[in-house]
Amino acid sequence: METTVQAAPHPSRDAWTSHLRSHGRRVTKQRLAVLDAVSAVPHATAEDTVQQVRSVLPNMSVQSVYVVLADLAAIGMVSKFEPPGSPARYEIRTGDNHHHAYCVRCGVVQDVPCAVGHAPCLTPSQDHGFELLAAEVVYRGVCPRCQEELAASATEAR
Repeated sequence: METTVQAAPHPSRDAWTSHLRSHGRRVTKQRLAVLDAVSAVPHATAEDTVQQVRSVLPNMSVQSVYVVLADLAAIGMVSKFEPPGSPARYEIRTGDNHHHAYCVRCGVVQDVPCAVGHAPCLTPSQDHGFELLAAEVVYRGVCPRCQEELAASATEAR
């Protein structure tokens, strides 16, 4: 899996510890290992995260990683997004209402700043009485590398 490099600095262990405790969570080696894994590989799938975590905690179960990811997403320490036709992806970058560009050919993901203005970025024509908090946008397309490969294949075919 290919992903973008995260622009934001790696949060400190102290910040993670403080955030966990402020939400009534214990600071465990499992939670810290999952946070480290998601921080190291932005836009990783849960399975990618399992592989990263198991390099540090070889006996951590797949189910435990999924449970920790869900809990960290619930308390706002990781964000989860689901590109079309792809497993959910996780990242440490939260709270800024950024969006994603997703290559439908190779699956590469790039962060995209807020589309226009302040959160929730996009104003719907009808909000149905909701107090809108965020907008999620996934731009689907073909990344530059895949475009080059497609152009090269087309040239070879001629």
